Amino acid sequence: MKSAWMLVATREIVVRALNKGFLIGLAVTVAMIGGLIGFSAYMDSRTDSFDVAVVTGDDAALTAVESAREEAATSDEGIELTVLRVDDAAAAKAALEDETADAWLSSGTAGTAGATGAADDAGWSLSGWREPDGGLADLLGTTVRDQVMADRADGAGTTIEALTAGSEIETERLDGNPVDPQVVFFAGFVLAFLFFTGAVGSGAMIAGSVIEEKQSRLVEIIATAVPLRQLLAGKIIGSSVIALAQNLLLAGIGLVGLSFTDLSAVLPAMTATMIWFVVFFTVGFVAVAALYAVAGSLASRTEDLQYTTTPLMMLLMGVYIVTFSADGVLERVLSYVPPASIVSMPVRVLNGDALWWEPIVSLLVLVVATLGAVLLSERAYRGALMQTGGRVTWKSALASDKGTTLGA
Repeated sequence: MKSAWMLVATREIVVRALNKGFLIGLAVTVAMIGGLIGFSAYMDSRTDSFDVAVVTGDDAALTAVESAREEAATSDEGIELTVLRVDDAAAAKAALEDETADAWLSSGTAGTAGATGAADDAGWSLSGWREPDGGLADLLGTTVRDQVMADRADGAGTTIEALTAGSEIETERLDGNPVDPQVVFFAGFVLAFLFFTGAVGSGAMIAGSVIEEKQSRLVEIIATAVPLRQLLAGKIIGSSVIALAQNLLLAGIGLVGLSFTDLSAVLPAMTATMIWFVVFFTVGFVAVAALYAVAGSLASRTEDLQYTTTPLMMLLMGVYIVTFSADGVLERVLSYVPPASIVSMPVRVLNGDALWWEPIVSLLVLVVATLGAVLLSERAYRGALMQTGGRVTWKSALASDKGTTLGA
């Protein structure tokens, strides 16, 4: 025969898993993550096509565009160029105006003019009916610069390779961590979001379940067969299983989706970070669940939950806002302060500035804090659950718990 807490936990899991609101919310979150990953993958893989106008006789511009087209074809810049030959500057402007061409490259050599009809020596110009695309401008700018340097080197009786020999710069990151700071910031935001949604969503379900049983007086019947300590344990464990499963699902979808984007190179580091987050969340949510159960027991009506859960909501919201934006000393401090450490320490692991023993120490601190929160919550839960005369304060709940046989 199952223990009482196991029966309660099983009931909590089944009720939550069959709750339409929970399932719809989970489906929406999965769809949002999938859509975000799909959009990112699309943006990474899409190719921008540009028609570049060149005036007949402007051989330098034609050579530059052809070289840029070949360079784009062999690189991963996602740019595709097509040369559009036009008779003169007026035809080039007309092509830009009617959007036949996306840009017009002019070298200012004999037989051509600049974008405003300037003299032949106007120099190189890239014109567009509106501002030329930045990626196209960078590609053509690099090609033109290399071409001009090569021509001048040839005129000086040397080569561009000889002129640029020894000018290459190799980049080196001394901290040994290959993860870009922007990726770390984004990961911090995602982990904070997962923590907040998991804690608030599952916590609210626990508080709602407690007040529903209390308001209907069902808890008085349950308490005759199930010790309140085991009733609380069952609710905490059941809700923790659901919250953990939800985060595992979302994290798994995120990691799989990450493999289809340009960020796949950081997948090993991100996987290790996710593992640490799951471990920290599993431990920390037990404390959150216990506190939400107390919030439910402090209320006497469903309307009271707004008041009893507000302090917890404010705490979790503060953790959400501070953790993903923290940096430097503040982030190192938060990585040891529960419940902020649930997010901050995994982010530090990803950033590469946490020594191997730091996550272990932080986890031990979280375990101790969780045990303290559970023991305190148990006393308050037992003291408040049977009081139905109105909202109960923490002080009154703790004073009412006398360690009776019913509560044990």
